[in-house]
Amino acid sequence: MNDMLNGIPEFVEAVEAGGFSAAAVRMNLSRSAIGKTIARLEKRLNVRLFHRTTRMQSLTDEGQAFYERCRRALDEIQSGEAMLESGKREVTGRLRISMPVLFGRRCAAPLLLELARIHPKLELDLSFSDRVVDLFDEGFDLAIRNGVLRDEAGLAARKIAFNRMMLCASPSYLAAKGTPRTIADLAGHDLIVYARSGEAKKWTFLQQDGSAVEYLPATRLRFDDLEVLADAAVSGMGITWLPCWLVRDYMSAGMLVPALKNISSRAVNIYAVWPQTPQLSLKMRVVIDLLAERLPDVMD
Repeated sequence: MNDMLNGIPEFVEAVEAGGFSAAAVRMNLSRSAIGKTIARLEKRLNVRLFHRTTRMQSLTDEGQAFYERCRRALDEIQSGEAMLESGKREVTGRLRISMPVLFGRRCAAPLLLELARIHPKLELDLSFSDRVVDLFDEGFDLAIRNGVLRDEAGLAARKIAFNRMMLCASPSYLAAKGTPRTIADLAGHDLIVYARSGEAKKWTFLQQDGSAVEYLPATRLRFDDLEVLADAAVSGMGITWLPCWLVRDYMSAGMLVPALKNISSRAVNIYAVWPQTPQLSLKMRVVIDLLAERLPDVMD
């Protein structure tokens, strides 16, 4: 009876990750360890669960039927653990969280470090990257994402804050080139744009009737680092579009000023995203609730 679950988590992970190698990455094991564990499981069950080739593994009919029952069983076990855990006051366990680099460093990480200080048995593995990670393939428990979410199966999401944006420039630049009054006026200015993978990000503004209008800046200056955009604007290189939390100190010091006063920028939503589960663990719920409660104040 004690051996009934041996190999089941590895088997389910191999199915959901799409192979032994991906499962090994997600479980911090070697591919060989995953393969041997599943081979022992097949021997114990006296059935072949996977068709194996040199390049891939695919489920047999028996393997598919067994997987569906194992998935339901593990969901029930996780729900039971979450129910028991919710009755505890102590937050324990490991969470792998992905977040955008500068936003994570300036806004989210300080809150999470404060939480880790309060709960000494909470383990945080924070990863800072501006690319959209694959939570399943890369083994993340939670990701923080800006903007419109992609349609990804198996993920749950909660809006936890919004990113207010601002067009700004240095006083010296506006004194030399003039202050734009309309979106169309931007075409006559030097613009500094955030770009990722060679693609410039559009600026989004709100019109008086509340509708949104997108503007794709034409520019010779494109960077994939928000701090470099801010530095370039401070040095008088042109107008840029940045989060209010990033330009706050520059504005207070008079190094940057609003560049388009009569038109508001549209706020960008920020989401917590995680693999769907029947019931959130206590550690996940505490982290998501903290971010939803505290991030808006940090970013205002």
